[in-house]
Amino acid sequence: MSKIDKQTKHILRILSRNGRITNLELAKRVGLSPSACLRRVQELERSGVITGYRAVLDPAAMGNHFIAYVGVGLSTHNKSAQQDFERSVAQVPEVRECHNLTGSIEYLLRIECADLAAYKVFHTDVLGTFAHISSITSYVVMESSKDERA
Repeated sequence: MSKIDKQTKHILRILSRNGRITNLELAKRVGLSPSACLRRVQELERSGVITGYRAVLDPAAMGNHFIAYVGVGLSTHNKSAQQDFERSVAQVPEVRECHNLTGSIEYLLRIECADLAAYKVFHTDVLGTFAHISSITSYVVMESSKDERA
């Protein structure tokens, strides 16, 4: 897609909040005919702006009442160490997100688990066994006043 105009941004905002909205309702909200709206959405999908649709899950409803962001520093700063780490975290269900960063640490992880005791097991028995880790810093989420992940 070559240009994302104001109306297309409006479509994207609505779809990011409700990917199950009907084309008819979406068209009505953005002020387009249903056929014009559908063409725009299809072009957004075809061009890769929209990469997919998914269900947004409530961690607490799934029994995950403990959420933490974990900063991980690596002791070895090369591609092989990063690939080893990324392969390891890809296998762990408690790791819901893994981001490679610039700055004083290499990775930021979003962890979801049942409670503090489960997090301690994850921290010690899982993360603590990975090669190349030099530092682990945990930031426990107490409340999220804004969360637009979908």
